Formats: sequence, structure tokens, C-alpha cells
Amino acid sequence: MPTALPFRLPRRRRCTRANRITACLLTAALLALGDSAPLHAQAGDSTRADSAQSLQSIRVSVTREGARSPFELPFALTTAPLHARPAQRRTGVGDLLLGVPGVQVQDRANPSQDPRIAVRGFGARSAFGVRGVRVLRDGVPLSLPDGQTPIDWLDLETIDRIDIVRGTAAALYGNAAGGVIDMRTREAVAAPFGVDARFWDGGGLQRANVTLSGRSADREGTVQDAQWLGAFTRTRGDGLREWSRLDATSAFLRGMARIKGTTVELQATRYDAPRAENTGALTLAELTRGPLLPDSLNITKQSRKAARQTQVALIAERVMGQANVRGSVFAGTRTLDNPLPFAIVAVDRAVKGGSLHGAWRTAATPWPLRFGVGVDAQRQVDDRFNYENCADLAPSAPLSARCPVRGVERGAVRLDQQERASSVGSYARVELEAPHHLHVSAALRVDAVQFGVRDRFITPTSADDSGDRSLRAASPMLGLTWRARPMWSLYANLSTAFETPTVTELTNQEDGAAGLNTNLDPQRTRTVEVGTQRVVGGRVWLDVSVFHATVLDELVPFDVPNQPGRRAFRNAGRTSRRGAETSARVTSTHLEVGTAYTWSRFRFDRYDVGTTSFAGKAIPGVPEHYLQSFATARAAGLWSTVELTAASHASATDAGTVTAAGYAVWNWRAGLDVPRVNRGGLARARLTPTIGIDNLFDRRYASSLVVNATRNRYFEPGLPRRVTLTMQLRWD
Repeated sequence: MPTALPFRLPRRRRCTRANRITACLLTAALLALGDSAPLHAQAGDSTRADSAQSLQSIRVSVTREGARSPFELPFALTTAPLHARPAQRRTGVGDLLLGVPGVQVQDRANPSQDPRIAVRGFGARSAFGVRGVRVLRDGVPLSLPDGQTPIDWLDLETIDRIDIVRGTAAALYGNAAGGVIDMRTREAVAAPFGVDARFWDGGGLQRANVTLSGRSADREGTVQDAQWLGAFTRTRGDGLREWSRLDATSAFLRGMARIKGTTVELQATRYDAPRAENTGALTLAELTRGPLLPDSLNITKQSRKAARQTQVALIAERVMGQANVRGSVFAGTRTLDNPLPFAIVAVDRAVKGGSLHGAWRTAATPWPLRFGVGVDAQRQVDDRFNYENCADLAPSAPLSARCPVRGVERGAVRLDQQERASSVGSYARVELEAPHHLHVSAALRVDAVQFGVRDRFITPTSADDSGDRSLRAASPMLGLTWRARPMWSLYANLSTAFETPTVTELTNQEDGAAGLNTNLDPQRTRTVEVGTQRVVGGRVWLDVSVFHATVLDELVPFDVPNQPGRRAFRNAGRTSRRGAETSARVTSTHLEVGTAYTWSRFRFDRYDVGTTSFAGKAIPGVPEHYLQSFATARAAGLWSTVELTAASHASATDAGTVTAAGYAVWNWRAGLDVPRVNRGGLARARLTPTIGIDNLFDRRYASSLVVNATRNRYFEPGLPRRVTLTMQLRWD
């Protein structure tokens, strides 16, 4: 009999209340459809522009061809509606991705663990960081060559726009099954100098951010335009849950200049988190007793992490009529000290890479053609050490070879190896602009990913486990788009994806051996998808897509028995994913409403562990029904926004014997844009105070699941009700 996660209040009262409020929200959306006022878009400086023109001018570059209209592309494309939801917390990437269909961000309420980002279910397996999804910032990959993406160091305060490709985009980016998330940095203020300061307080955490920026006016000469932006962010506090202290500082710098028609950009990021405590997951009994409880073993073993990361990127782009060329190089380092219950993990990482791609259009043929080609290369080198965790050694306990020094947390060395991963991928895409507004496209990408381990812990009882693996794949894609109207398109695509295990997944072997797991294979995905995007009357944006994906050798996580906190991976023979994604956004003069619903029926088709078959079972970690909605009202400088996230139950094990019940969680914020004072320098200042309540009805629920966990610790609780205060000051 499945174990279900309980609600704090009786289910009938909770569900009835949530349904009533949901009905009201959807009714508001329908009423807005009938509003005769023109659609408007909220701009970053609180000015408004005609939305019909704004929607027509939307361009995305995540498809690597320069700026293109999403109505011409055979992908499920979404631009996150950040401006429609003012004064976001920005304490996690989930704050920015709300309302994107097919995307689920599981907030783990754990400062030591990145949130899980799952696109069409890909990424739900992640033990830490992001898997199955390529993450970029301004086109520069944050994802490593092996496919993992730590995002704790990402500066969210300076993100102004996010473009998302939902589905298998491996033909363009490689080594990803779920899709692509490209975060775009906001522009500098349109003045020589501007300041944006923001202070946020809530739930035991405080965050302060100061962003400085400026730009020069266009002028004749070698440098026609230049702008710069610098941001400094400080986050600290004990958090609501026990053992969840966070202390982190980040700095981000961006400079851009247009030099003789070529745009050159330099970015630099520095992140330092000397302490981020790992509060851990809970059992059902603990979650019922209180969501603020920690995993007691994590306290005993002092589980936490200290991370430091630096990255520098140089980007250059030139547009020449119907052609553009873009190149980038980047390099970075990361150090990690990560005490876990089973060991203390220490990593020193160096990453470097670059890309070059170009696209052009020609009308010299009977039907116009577009071409795109590119190459990407990355290399990652990790020096990894595992030490015995002696944090729980009692003062009276005898010393041993594992813990030879009393009072020292790091014990004997258990693993010492160098791990290397490198990837090289090249792609080509061609698109034919046929009559009747048809766009027919084909793409092919070829990837080679090399893994290597050099074992440096060789003793009479520990053999040399050095080894290498080479994984290659060709990922073709076919697409068809019919732009039936200027603001209405229908598309279909047939695509494939290739996703390797990460270095960590290959080296975390169930038997504890060093070296690479030669039995763990990459997963391969084939997807068929159809969809449509439409803008109705210049006021309503609709997006619908339906897909069916077949995955061979899907990577499935599980906790290693008797080694708390240690995850290993195995392949499922065959899985199928059927889903539908819908979203709508409606805006009138004073009201903006958006909603996104995702249906996901994901099943194991062929999956045996020993003599047990899990065929027909639901893939764990992903709810079948997922709804997100928001509504924002504005009048006379005042605004108020409400957000809803609702999910059906989800399985926590391959066998489906443990489930977390569904939930509906509401957030509310309200604020005031204080008018500028027409007096001296104050004429350029604007103050925006905001108050918010997260988890408005204090719902007790599991916001994230640890799939196939040991010790029955499947549930990562969502935070209870908390009041947040934000004060923002802008001066330009």
C-alpha cells in the first residue's frame, strides 16, 4: 500500500478551498479576455508600450541563429514572463521560471543543494546541480562538458529575461535530453550612471544587492556604443529549517562595446560561500511532526559545503546584413569542500571552453535558404579527494586508522583521483522558406565526450582503477513550421537527444570502487512533437504542445544501502514519456493573468532490477499534473500579485510504494512605486517597498523528492508560511 504524504489541515477543507481560489483565478483570466483595453507589456522602467507591437517584436537567439521570431521556429519556445510578476524574491531560479509550461523547479529548502530543474521530467534524477538540461548565460554555457550544472554561483539579480527550449534540442546544443535554458543579463540604464539597490528579508535569510550601471551615447568613431554593469550581492542567515545556515557573496561584472560594427562583451563572476549547511531530507513521520526538522545524521556528521567559483568569458558578435558570426571563450575554477555523512568530498576544478557559430540567409535560390553551422568545445579537470568523516568521533572513543587524530574532522584518505571530461560537438542546420509561409528545417549534430580517471590512491589492498571511456553520438532533427498568420504558427518536429552520465555518476559506483563505471551507458531519446503558438487580438498569448518521447537506457538514481548520502546510478531499458503543455497569458490595462498546465504520463516500459520488474510503473519524482498561475493588478502606483503552484501526487520510488500527496501553494506580494520627487537630484530616484507572504495558507507539503532514498528519507519539505519584506531604490 503506497505511503502518502499528509496535509496539515483536513484534505477536504484544503482541496475545497484551493479549488475555489483556482476557479476565481481562472474566472479572472476569462474576464480579462473580454476586456476591450489594448494589451500592454510591463517594461523594466515601469513605462508601458503597446503589447501588440511588443509581441510582434519578440526575438529569441537560443536557437543559435541570431535573433529570430518564435513563430518561425519548430520548437516549443517560451520566454519567461518576468516583468508580469514584479518584486520577485530571486532567492532561487524557481522564482524566475514560474509559469513556464513543461518546467518544474523543485525547491529543496536546503542551502547546500541546488534546486532541481526538470524539463519534461528530465533533470528530476539530480542529486545536486542540474542534469538533463543545458543552462547558459548570454549564450555561454554554465553546463559542464559532462552535462552537470552547478547553479549556486549564478547571480540572479541581474537576469532580465530567460528563453527556454522545451524538448530535445541536442541537435543544436548536444548532451541534453530535456531542453535549453538561456538566461539573459539585463541592459545597463540609459544614462551615464545609475544605481539599483535592493534589500530582501524573510524566512531567516537576508539578501542585499547593489547594481551599478551606465552607458555612453552613440557616437561616431571607433567605439560607437559602450555600456557596463556591476552587481554585488550578499546573502546570509540561519534559514527557517534547523541546520540551514547560508553565508554567500557574489560579484558580477559585464562590459560591452560596439567597435566598428562588432559587439564585444566581457563577463566576470566571483562567488564565495564559506558555509552552506545541508539540512537534509525527512521521513514521513518527521515531516508530519514538523517541516523545519533536519536530518539528525547531517548534524552529527556536520554535513555542509563551502564553495568558491570564478569564471571569465569573452564574447564577440558581428552582424553583416543577412549573416551573423558569434564566438566566445571562457575559463573558470571551482573549489568545493563538502562533508557528507558517508565521506568528506573535496574537489578542485578547472574548466575552459569556447564556441564559434555562424548563420546566414540567402535569397539567391528559388526559395530562400538559411544556414547555420557551429562548433563547441569544453574541457573539465577535477582533482577529487574523499576523506573519512570523523565529525562524530566521541571524546572517549578509541582512535583508529580511519580517524587517527582526535578533534580533526578529516580522517584517512579514501579516494584520490583526477577526473577529466572533454567534449567536442559540431552541428549544421539548414532551413528552407517555402511558399505559403512554410519553413522546413533539418539539423545534425555530432558529439564526442571523453571521460578519464587517473587513480592516485594505490595500495596493496587498493588496485589501480584508472580508466577511460569515449561516448559518441549523432543527433539529427527535422522540423516543419507553418506561419498561418503573422501571430499564429503551427509546428512539428522529430528530434533525438544524447545524454551521457556525468563524471560524478560514472565514478559513484555502488560497490565503492574507484575508477569509471563501465556498465553505465548514456541515455538516448527520440521525440515526436506538435504544437502551436498564437497571439489573439494583440492581447492574449496561447501556447500548446503535445509530445511523445521514447528513452533508451534512462539514467535512474538510487541511494547506496548502508552509505547514507551516497548516490549511484543504473540504466532502465526503455521508458516512454507522453505529455501536453499549455499556457495562456492575458493582459489588460490594469490586470495581467498567466497560467501554465503540464500533463506528464511517464512510464517504465522495460526495467528490471535483479528479478524485480518495474515495467508499467510511473517514473518517480514527476507529478502527472502540474499547474502554475499568477495574476497581477496595478493601479495608481500600487500593485498586487498572487501566485499558485499546484501538483498532483508523485512517486518517490521505482516501485511506486511511496508517494507524496498533491498540494496547492499560494504566494502573495503587494507594493507601491513611490513617485519620483521633482526636486534636485531626487528627481532621478524611485523607491519601491514590497511586502509578501509565501505559502499563504501554511500548507505542509514535500516540495521535492529524493528518489529511491535510503533510511526512508524521501521528503524535502517546502517551507511554511513566511513574511518577506523588500525595499528597492533606483536612481538614474
